[in-house]
Amino acid sequence: MCGITGIVDLRERRPIDEERVRAMNAAISHRGPDGDGFHFEPGVGFGHRRLSIIDLEGGRQPLYNEDETVVVTYNGEIFNFQEVEAELLARGHRFRTRCDTEVIVHAWEEWGEQCLQRFNGMFAFAVWDRNKQTIFLARDRLGVKPLFYALLADGRLLFASELKALTAHPDVPRRIDPRAVEEYFTFGYVPDPKTIYRDVNRLEPGACLKVVRGQKNAMPVRYWDVPLMGKRNVPEQAESWQGELRERLRESVRKRLMSDVPLGAFLSGGIDSSAVVAMMREIGTNDILTCSIGFREPRYDESRYAQMVADAKHTNHKTEIVEAADYSLLDKLVGIYDEPYADSSAIPTYRVCELARRHVTVALSGDGGDENFIGYRRYRLFAAEETVRSRVPLALRQAVFGPLGRWYPKLDWAPRVFRGKTTFQALARGTVDAYLHGVSISSEEMRASMFSDSFRRELQGYNASAVFHGHVEGKDFSDALSLVQYLDFKTYLPGDILTKVDRASMAHGLEVRTPFLDYEFVEWVASLPAGVKLKGGEAKHLLKESLRPLLPEEVLFRRKMGFAVPLDLWFRGSLRQHILDVVSGDRLAGCGVFEPATLRRMVTDHQSGRRDHSAPLWTLMMFDGFLKNQQ
Repeated sequence: MCGITGIVDLRERRPIDEERVRAMNAAISHRGPDGDGFHFEPGVGFGHRRLSIIDLEGGRQPLYNEDETVVVTYNGEIFNFQEVEAELLARGHRFRTRCDTEVIVHAWEEWGEQCLQRFNGMFAFAVWDRNKQTIFLARDRLGVKPLFYALLADGRLLFASELKALTAHPDVPRRIDPRAVEEYFTFGYVPDPKTIYRDVNRLEPGACLKVVRGQKNAMPVRYWDVPLMGKRNVPEQAESWQGELRERLRESVRKRLMSDVPLGAFLSGGIDSSAVVAMMREIGTNDILTCSIGFREPRYDESRYAQMVADAKHTNHKTEIVEAADYSLLDKLVGIYDEPYADSSAIPTYRVCELARRHVTVALSGDGGDENFIGYRRYRLFAAEETVRSRVPLALRQAVFGPLGRWYPKLDWAPRVFRGKTTFQALARGTVDAYLHGVSISSEEMRASMFSDSFRRELQGYNASAVFHGHVEGKDFSDALSLVQYLDFKTYLPGDILTKVDRASMAHGLEVRTPFLDYEFVEWVASLPAGVKLKGGEAKHLLKESLRPLLPEEVLFRRKMGFAVPLDLWFRGSLRQHILDVVSGDRLAGCGVFEPATLRRMVTDHQSGRRDHSAPLWTLMMFDGFLKNQQ
């Protein structure tokens, strides 16, 4: 795993400021502690930071073809590179290394942008082809690896693995995008392709960007999409699918065991990470090292389940206890994520990466299991609500449930059976807007009260719902669950989950591989009907049944626990004064986005116990940290 940077002059061949490229590269030195490399020619400058995983001596980058007319800087792993290499050798290409990087330059020579159809992996790379005067940027299908870019007014294209490398260049504008702010306070992150800055974009998962020098208005092109549209397989084959699922997951794990450095796995005690460890043992992996984080608070601690799996699979298991008050990382997290990012599980994720890196350089994780197999609790709630929405016309639902959603009190303190306000509000909406309402950190009504009049005018009526509607417009889904799975694959997975893991792991020079996100595995799972994934209210039904022979039933059929921290308690206890200082401080008041009285009222309501505003308060605190870093 590595970090990449670069500057390409798309108009002419003006000299590239080498010191600027070196400074950009230095900003992401944590991604590649094993060395750096550069390529410069008129109008082109590439940088690379290396974390050595395969071919430790021969895989230095940037890397070239035989006559050095094609150069690549690359972050990631192509797990099928040996098969692609064999095909290229048969076509006359010559290789000087045994690393996957060299496959990219020869595949580009042979197939151009269609080379992406040959690769199975997690990657972000840039290829410069001198003969064609072409720059080619690409990101893997699921968005495991990040890629940011900015096109400056003078015709220079800048790219990098992290936002901090771009903002290290003084010519990159740092104007905050009001629409990105609206999206951040909705989702807790800024979804692709936006960033918090107007003039910087993320290349979306499964997309590429090809620009020929002198060409104008080049736009990213999608080369792959999550195949959740259209009809699914019929459910009569459910039993045979269990065996096939195990075989496919085993193969996905096997691909990701390729390494010339120590390799282990995260083991939370949940189904997905446990499945990965079970498959490692099935394959015959020796001396499996597993890592987990525990909490002293029982409602957050899964460590005993992780130990149960470790004992069953005979792993060398390492556990570290994270204190409930482990918020000493706040300032560090702001620096790691570069832009506002509000998933508080970034704290234990950082700690488990820190623990793993003390023992291994590569770790396998269970990320993607929930998206594939309808594992989140919100899917079950959504399915129940959708049953009502599908049977009652929207106009009638708006007439009945709309007033109930407005008048019913928000009883955060009450038992769940009495908390009907959110459900009433969801029933009064269409399918897409109802799901958005369910996943929003701050509701549309809350955002309207939080934002100042001047900021709302700046938004010009823009609403974060445009993100979801843009993704599903013109697409046909066989069922509503497939639709919301698709939305999570397009937004929550790359924007939240994969961002969290990439930055936390790379902060420690750790590579994380995700077997559940092998694109061929994802395509197969997507072909299955929703009814075998969520069955009778049981999430991940097919996955659980498939794993019965391999994992303890107590692990498979226990209540799902989130990888979370006790924000609600922090803001009423150890962070009580800090959050008061944040919402009353000059930064939030001076940025022009917020209505200060509303923010103070949110803190008062939370600390009194009347409401649980822990999630939106965390988004405010992380936004304040971002503003502090801008100063």
